[in-house]
Amino acid sequence: MRADITNIPISDVFDPKEGCPICRMRNLLEQRMAEYITGAAMMEPDVRIETNRLGFCYDHFRMILNQRNRLGVALILESHLEEMEKAVFKGGLPLLGKSTKTQAKNAESRTDTCFICDKVDWAMERMLATVCRLWESEREFRQLFEEQEALCLPHFIALTKAAEKNMNKHSIGDFSKAASVLSQRYLTELRSDVSHFCKMFDYRNSGEGADWGNSRDSVERAVWFLTSREP
Repeated sequence: MRADITNIPISDVFDPKEGCPICRMRNLLEQRMAEYITGAAMMEPDVRIETNRLGFCYDHFRMILNQRNRLGVALILESHLEEMEKAVFKGGLPLLGKSTKTQAKNAESRTDTCFICDKVDWAMERMLATVCRLWESEREFRQLFEEQEALCLPHFIALTKAAEKNMNKHSIGDFSKAASVLSQRYLTELRSDVSHFCKMFDYRNSGEGADWGNSRDSVERAVWFLTSREP
């Protein structure tokens, strides 16, 4: 795999100041990997061995299909399905119930893996460590971090865990507090917007010129905040 495929400058992630910067980080990594795997990489032997073995999760199957290279995806699936047949159903039809259980166990171990998830998780761990180091060493980045619009709940958790692993004990408290402020502040506004959305279905608030405020997309934003994924 190209050495630079997961090399995303931190400035590309934090400069926009819209939504959650760690979501942007994850999304950029996933998009790069989807483009990579449906491009020339699908014919690289070392990559093909890994995709044959690991396959893809549902979300990342959808992502590579959206690259509009159906033949490329079909070629990947052709060799992946062959690998699955050998790994799960080796020996042919089961003669005993025990054999079926073994096949199901083999299938379970093969359907809970994803090539893109593995690569993105690997890159995210290192990029979150970089975020922690920059926050400790660069005052300008600390300010940039604190100016972000939000941290979704899963990435608030991820950052606090990364801080425990990568920051000295004197910095963890201040960093975790800054992360908490971004997440809690957004949650407070979001809760208000969702409540407003619910109230707008009261007949007393309906009619022409009804003031929905920022509530119209609050349900979708709530799902995103809780899961890090836009519905």
